[in-house]
Amino acid sequence: MAFTLSVNGDNHLIDAEEDTPLLYVLRDELGLNGAKYGCGVGQCGTCTVLSNGAPLRSCIVPAASLVGQQLTTLEGLVRRPEGTLSRLQRAFLTEQAGQCAYCIPGMIMTAEALLREKATPSEAEVRTALDANLCRCGSHNRIVRAVMRAAAEKPE
Repeated sequence: MAFTLSVNGDNHLIDAEEDTPLLYVLRDELGLNGAKYGCGVGQCGTCTVLSNGAPLRSCIVPAASLVGQQLTTLEGLVRRPEGTLSRLQRAFLTEQAGQCAYCIPGMIMTAEALLREKATPSEAEVRTALDANLCRCGSHNRIVRAVMRAAAEKPE
C-alpha cells in the first residue's frame, strides 16, 4: 500500500503494509532512529513522536492511519537550517538527564508536547506529563530539572 506521510515538515511516499507500525516506517524506511523500540505495546513511551503536536506511541499506531497528520520526531526538533538543538535537547544535555539515554527521546517528545500546550508548567505538571514514560535508570529528577530549565528559557 502506498501513502504519503508528512514527517518533520517533509512529505514522504511510503510503500508499506497497511498495519505497519509508524515506528518501523520511521526507523526502517526513513532512517529516523530517534524514536526507540521499547516495550512494543505502547506502555514505556520510548517510541513517542508528535502527531499534530500531541504525543503518540509510534509502536502501536499503523503508519497508514496517519495520512494528513503533521508528524514530528526527535530529529524534527533540531532547528533548520542551522542544525542547532532545541531548548529541550540542550537542557537535557546541560542537566545530564540521560543516564543510559534509552528513554530520553520519548521523554523529550512528551515534554515538547507539554511545553507547546503550557509554556511554564509547574514541577508537578511536568511530573504528571512524564508519568507514563518509563526510565529504568532512575534519572527522573534530572529529567524534570531539564524540562523546568527548558521552560524557563524563552520559547524558540
